[in-house]
Amino acid sequence: MAAGLRDVDVVMMLRLQNERMAGAMLPSAQEYFKTFGLTQEKLACAKPDAIVMHPGPMNRGIEIDSSVADGRQSVILPQVTYGIAVRMAVMSILAGNNG
Repeated sequence: MAAGLRDVDVVMMLRLQNERMAGAMLPSAQEYFKTFGLTQEKLACAKPDAIVMHPGPMNRGIEIDSSVADGRQSVILPQVTYGIAVRMAVMSILAGNNG
């Protein structure tokens, strides 16, 4: 993960959908977090002004550490907030309500 994060401007985390992982060969939640979870230590590999994104809902302590999700580099709350408005606008246009 360190190599993938090296010098990036944006870190886009995704949600692990536990409900779809039944029978999948996944390690425990703790092992998954240790390997793939975004922590302050891993984020330090990115550029100092890199932003952290996540579409929500988050599995804190599995995909992302709370200190990162709530940290100064996180734009998760605005991303989720504006994402709702954008989806509503797109659906309105597709439905023909753009007059």
